[in-house]
Amino acid sequence: MPPLPALVALLPGMPLVAPPPLPAPAPVQRSTSRAPRVEGTELWINGEPQQARWLLENGELWLPLEVLEGQLGVSRRGSAEAGLELEWFGSKLQLPANRQRSLDDEVAVPVAALLEAVGVRFSHAGRQLNLELPPAPLQAIRSRDLGISGRRVVLDLSSPAMVRSGEGKLLVGTQATTAQLQQLRDLGLQPSQRRGWLSLQVSPSEPTLTLAGPWRLVLDLPAARGSTATPTPAAPERDPRLAALQSQGLQLERRITSLGGKQLLVNAVRLDPQRVPLELKPLNRADGMQGLSSLSQLARQDDAVIAINGGYFNRVNRLPLGAMREQGRWLSGPILNRGALGWKQGELPLFDRLSLQDTIEDSSRQRWAVASVNSGYVQKGLARYTADWGSRYQPITGTEMGVLVRQGVVRQRFELGDLNGGVPLAEGDLLIVARGGVSVPWQSGERLSLQSRASSAVGDKPNVLGGGPLLLQNGQVVLNGSAEGFSSAFIAQGAPRTVVGSDGRQLWLITIQGVNNGGPTLLDTALLMRQEGLRDALNLDGGSSTGLVLADVHTVKGRGVAAAVHNGLGLVPRLEQALKRHP
Repeated sequence: MPPLPALVALLPGMPLVAPPPLPAPAPVQRSTSRAPRVEGTELWINGEPQQARWLLENGELWLPLEVLEGQLGVSRRGSAEAGLELEWFGSKLQLPANRQRSLDDEVAVPVAALLEAVGVRFSHAGRQLNLELPPAPLQAIRSRDLGISGRRVVLDLSSPAMVRSGEGKLLVGTQATTAQLQQLRDLGLQPSQRRGWLSLQVSPSEPTLTLAGPWRLVLDLPAARGSTATPTPAAPERDPRLAALQSQGLQLERRITSLGGKQLLVNAVRLDPQRVPLELKPLNRADGMQGLSSLSQLARQDDAVIAINGGYFNRVNRLPLGAMREQGRWLSGPILNRGALGWKQGELPLFDRLSLQDTIEDSSRQRWAVASVNSGYVQKGLARYTADWGSRYQPITGTEMGVLVRQGVVRQRFELGDLNGGVPLAEGDLLIVARGGVSVPWQSGERLSLQSRASSAVGDKPNVLGGGPLLLQNGQVVLNGSAEGFSSAFIAQGAPRTVVGSDGRQLWLITIQGVNNGGPTLLDTALLMRQEGLRDALNLDGGSSTGLVLADVHTVKGRGVAAAVHNGLGLVPRLEQALKRHP
């Protein structure tokens, strides 16, 4: 979450005792000559291994944002110009857009200065990178009831600490006493201590903040929390819901297969939607299109028994990059004529490439093309936003103007800079935004009408999810990544994959990971899907986003860590949905 300066003055009346200063870290020798490029996929954090891309080049260490936020505890704030400010225990690092780069499918930034400022030592051996920040004693625990907002818990630390999150746990690199563990139990945090890591039961949606002067970690917990332990989900194979569905035709597979000399781990979920009482549903955050969540949390929110991750998104501004439609409402429009699937309940999906042809017609019968709908994909021209985007629109770029249309009439005009404070969006509102030097010609009181048409039958279905590239259609390999706006490097790389497809009789949800290799390329994936007997197949977001949740258990994590995602695809029991609609 973004840093919250207001939290610096925490818990009035509680004394803040400044800890002793950190020992100065050993200086890192940085040569001014061109150093060799070293990269790898294995990361050890205080002795705990995980898969993660990293790059050491010319003395600078590049790490993915996913690692910084989820595995170290770094906070970040974005800007309208796609810059970033990273903050970790009071140390800040400003990163303009040109200081971001791609490591395979991850957004990476240079972090050596930030790590050194906090006291982290890093070294590498072959393809393994080691990050070390020795755990120090936990000094004190303070808590304060915030009423209906919940409870704030503050951990006073004797030095900065690694803060790792995921799967309902928060791991803090500190050492608690027996009395402190009991105090945390009383707060409902279910603590445990192992090898220098303090484990706490904290949901990824519950914000954390690292602060300096003194060193402390702030946890904001919802009001519903108490000392009662949250039950641990049963192993998927023992879950009665899955057992009942399997007796009705649901099939779950996990096996290793080979393709072109590569060994690949395939997890597949198969079902006939007319026989198995599960509905396919887009999984999105309930509070709008901006922000990320865990796949497990998205599944729980909609009572999905099974879920895979969905389409693409921008990891910097956390906005969607592709089609999402639910019950006829475009939560986010398609981009770049990329592959998508569309469906209505009880039927197999349709698969095709998809775009929208949107036009605005004014009172003089002049027509204006609209480039995007509720999208984080920024391009020159007009874009439209509705309340499905969220309760408020905030500018994505620094040069935007627009008009707010209500009941077909322009109610308010926004000149350059007027949108900076944000615009509330009510049900039925239409905000038309102009970017890239394009002007909106309409004035208050002018009447406008919107026409929208999908390029294929996929877009006429009530539910749509976009990804890309499209892999198979009618049994033929139709892979054309460049036509869908994907780079040549993305097309050629091997990575964990998530695929949704159909064999003409059953719906398939599939994840694929490499066994002692980086994973399949897109062509490998298309050939494997045809080998498996699929007729239609669409690639979804992959890499660290690849995930599969079965009965509340995150059984597949693309690169070994449950990365945050923007959206997903879930299978929701029909009976439970009916009961929710008609209690």
